[in-house]
Amino acid sequence: MGEVLWKPPADVRERSRIGTYLRWLSTHRGLDFADYDALWRWSVTDLPAFWQSIWDHFEVVSHAPATATLAEQTMPGARWFPGATLNYAENVLRMPGRGDADPVVIAHGQTRPPVILSAAELREQVRRVAAGLRRLGVGAGDRVAAYAPNIPETYVLLLACASLGAIFSSCAPEFGTRSVTDRWQQIEPKVLVAVDGYRYGNKPVDRRAEVAAVRAALPSLSHTVGIAYLDPAGLPPADTIAWADLAAATDEPLTFTPVPFDHPLYVLYSSGTTGLPKPIVHGHGGILLEHLKMLALHHDLGPADRFFWFTTTGWMMWNLLVSGPAVGASIVLFDGDPGHPDLGTLWRLAERTGTTYLGTSAPFLLACRKAGLVPTQFADLSALRGVGSTGAPLPPEGFRWVYGNVGDALQLQSLSGGTDVCTGFVGGSPLLPVHAGEIACRALGAKVEARSGDGTPVIGALGELVITEPMPSMPVGFWGDADGSRYREAYFDRYPGVWRHGDWITINSRGGCVITGRSDATLNRGGVRLGTAEFYSVVEGLDEVVDSLVVHLEDAEGGAGELLLFVVLAVGVEWGDALRARICRELRTALSPRHVPDEIHPVEAVPRTLSAKKLEVPVKKILTGTPVDSAAARGALANPESLTAFAGLAQRRAAHDDATGGRAL
Repeated sequence: MGEVLWKPPADVRERSRIGTYLRWLSTHRGLDFADYDALWRWSVTDLPAFWQSIWDHFEVVSHAPATATLAEQTMPGARWFPGATLNYAENVLRMPGRGDADPVVIAHGQTRPPVILSAAELREQVRRVAAGLRRLGVGAGDRVAAYAPNIPETYVLLLACASLGAIFSSCAPEFGTRSVTDRWQQIEPKVLVAVDGYRYGNKPVDRRAEVAAVRAALPSLSHTVGIAYLDPAGLPPADTIAWADLAAATDEPLTFTPVPFDHPLYVLYSSGTTGLPKPIVHGHGGILLEHLKMLALHHDLGPADRFFWFTTTGWMMWNLLVSGPAVGASIVLFDGDPGHPDLGTLWRLAERTGTTYLGTSAPFLLACRKAGLVPTQFADLSALRGVGSTGAPLPPEGFRWVYGNVGDALQLQSLSGGTDVCTGFVGGSPLLPVHAGEIACRALGAKVEARSGDGTPVIGALGELVITEPMPSMPVGFWGDADGSRYREAYFDRYPGVWRHGDWITINSRGGCVITGRSDATLNRGGVRLGTAEFYSVVEGLDEVVDSLVVHLEDAEGGAGELLLFVVLAVGVEWGDALRARICRELRTALSPRHVPDEIHPVEAVPRTLSAKKLEVPVKKILTGTPVDSAAARGALANPESLTAFAGLAQRRAAHDDATGGRAL
């Protein structure tokens, strides 16, 4: 059992939004639940009653009633709230509990001074931009693409598109041209909105050439709108509409097009590191219900909160963040380098903005720990009552660092989910304690199980993470996948009718969860199966190691195969036999003798996606002979140059095999 680092206050049911929801269930449904586990079990066994309660409790604004809550309880193919019409933007811009003058968007960055929008100003901007899009001929079903960072304009554009029933899609401007066109050629946008560039730290990054290349590759475009972000005084190209003109004054009222529950809201994309990115279509109703539930009942956000998650517009956490006003919370946007001028940047931002809930990634928290950072020594974090962590498993030492250096009274919520559902399906709850290294629970309405090799559910043992009942925010489908074959292959090929997510998970007897890495990157030596997260926790716990990546090259003849470890060394650390021996000793002691690497190689950097995920599977492909450009899409990487070292090693290994028939160590 993990060490208990935080316990809910005795009056949590009086102070939290989930407590308010429980009282509502008792009053309006005659349902009483003794604890979170009982509530969760009801939420996944009576799906229609649970999701209808979310609709009713949060008073979703709709234009036509549903004929049922869940017409077909199958996967894939579940039909939620048939007959209902609503609009995501209308429900977000209602901003319950906020007055017109209340700040609801607080945007900071490294390219321009802060921007604050009140509730009234946000609605006004959406009204104007929606009118501007209508002037460009944009209507329901048309696609609008944003090559833009985490700034108010991008958010306004999303809401304006949604208000019209148009379909939004964004790529962060650090995405390369090929990665952008791989995504948008699939959906054929009618309008492109793009920045001229941005600053990352103190470095200006001009993206005008990339914008021109993207435009040339998208014959579907009718119009391009330019945001003068890097150079506010710059003039847009002659054939580009200025953002100010798109958002020009107008008498047109703010209206909301009623659309069916599953009408496309936006298209998100898989990472695209190993092939054409999957265009994942999410619907108005599913996203609205899921985000209302997650933000209010799990993250406990409401009108008194300022909600910040460090993210770019290329990561689904941005989509979760910007739903914050739907539960009354203000949102804090940040565009820039979180490590400039140092790793204290986000913590100081939390103080300046009065952030009450700060979300980030596990790698960022571990980097702060590694650097010996103590945020409370330089930032007043007294307003902070919640910290969120996602993107990778957070090991126990990461939990302890937060409670020892950020605050001992806040609730740390580690969560895991995905772009595929645009939420976390395991996470935290105000009703549950925080155990070191453990995700507190399975989310309400998410019937998550661990499956053994033969497909049976297991408790207290490592298994495949599956979801055995539908969720409203599961994709409407993949764009262009007319017969649904690509969608079925992605999630339902292993267990028919059951969603297989591709992670290893252990669920303990009290419902706590530990994610131990991708199931397609598992280390399986001599029958001892281990998730990569456990491996990294040991290796990166060493002061000499900044980052690491491990791959297991299986033996086709059934042998143990080869375990290859790559390490990024701390500044000033030299590689040698002593450090190699120390790493092996730590792994042997903490894990098992079978998990001592056959080879350890120092590298300059570990390849990561733009959302900071390690590229274990593409590296494995490169080392087994797949050309780099076939194994990984460089434009989807934060550091594509990092692949060169792995390609070089693959060539040397192949040459040695050809010459000797053996393996170079």
